[in-house]
Amino acid sequence: MNLSETKAFLVGKGFSETVDAAVILGSGLGGFTAMVENGISVPYQEIPGFPEVTVAGHGGELIQGMVGDKRVLVYSGRFHHYEGHPLERTVIPVRIASEFNAKSLVVSNAAGSINTRFSVGDLMLIDDFMRFGFKSSTGNEMASTRYANNNEIKLAHKVGLDLGIQLRQGTYMFVKGPVYETSAEIRAFRYLGADAVGMSTVPELLEAQKLGLKSLGITLITNMSTGVSKQKLEHGEIKEVADSRKEDFGRLVAEILQRM
Repeated sequence: MNLSETKAFLVGKGFSETVDAAVILGSGLGGFTAMVENGISVPYQEIPGFPEVTVAGHGGELIQGMVGDKRVLVYSGRFHHYEGHPLERTVIPVRIASEFNAKSLVVSNAAGSINTRFSVGDLMLIDDFMRFGFKSSTGNEMASTRYANNNEIKLAHKVGLDLGIQLRQGTYMFVKGPVYETSAEIRAFRYLGADAVGMSTVPELLEAQKLGLKSLGITLITNMSTGVSKQKLEHGEIKEVADSRKEDFGRLVAEILQRM
């Protein structure tokens, strides 16, 4: 994919040459796009080199506009490795953000809780991660074994306190998917120290680190993982939980972008 050609196409659609930050929205969190003022939207299928979004809850459009006094790229929908995309393709949004000279990135996702002290609807800041089912190195974007974001974590906690939004913090287990995990796997992940489990986000965070962008991962806990709850896991419940926290999530991310 030629990033300069993609940028030229988007600029031709009315995008500004540079942005301050970028946001990648996870399942059910597309409501954040309502926070964008004076936005220009381009469907993914019109953008050269962009894959198709196939997962429910992912809008599939790229928006550039203002969030407060920051010019932001907002990706409503992402490409998952389990859809058949190579890992290097899943980080295209981060590389394009860098092409637009973004200095910071917020990546969100919906995930299941492994930590029994967490509750459905909690917002968790990702302070570390594990990778289950991947080779130790699966491409440049996955080669790093260290993800450092202490300053961004502290900033997010300060924003949460100022806005009266309670935030959790924990370790995210990145798995291949697309099926949910077994009870035995969840017990093993808990023993290893994971707090939540999901199928995205880690490649984007590592790519952002590699490209020099400040980055922060935020997980919305939409369900308790297999074995933590006896309820059957359904993808459809994500939207209901996301809708219940969309106002807090929007306020939180908007303010983090102003200070990041």
